[in-house]
Amino acid sequence: MHSGLLFVFHAALYSNLKYRALNLLVDFFITSVITLTLLHPIQSVPVQSWCFESESVVRIGRSNDNDVIIYSAVVSRHHVELWHNPAGWEIINFGANGTYVDDKPIAQVPVADGMTIRLGNSGPKIRIRVAVANATPARVTVAPQRSASAHKDEPLTEGETAMPRRKGFRDDGQIDEALTQIDFD
Repeated sequence: MHSGLLFVFHAALYSNLKYRALNLLVDFFITSVITLTLLHPIQSVPVQSWCFESESVVRIGRSNDNDVIIYSAVVSRHHVELWHNPAGWEIINFGANGTYVDDKPIAQVPVADGMTIRLGNSGPKIRIRVAVANATPARVTVAPQRSASAHKDEPLTEGETAMPRRKGFRDDGQIDEALTQIDFD
């Protein structure tokens, strides 16, 4: 009787490993790319963008340990997270002042390509774009670094804040490796 249970356990384990291997293979060749664009508070034109490829979680907030750092009084230290799961991306609010989609507060909602979220009821707006890119090992890129240690000895330029530098995209599509955060307060 124990051998029958052992066989079922091994079959289930083997099936689970096949499922995980298939998911890893699919994730290796098909990569989800999410682009977040901070919009100007009055004109709603792009101010700054961040692009993340092969990330499972993207964190937004005031704290320096976030992937996207927004300095605003209505933004919490760890305000919102975007989670990538097999069904797509989801937004999860952790902010004390809330996160809004179409002027309605949300707790957790699926991401729709082109949607705009607002951090707080009067805070910064972020447009979200989602795309699926076919990636081969030679084209896979690394997400922006969380640490400024590589740039710690470089002097700040005029108007730059002391925060981790991140790769991003300018409105003309060029990569900008020294983006800094804009203070909306």
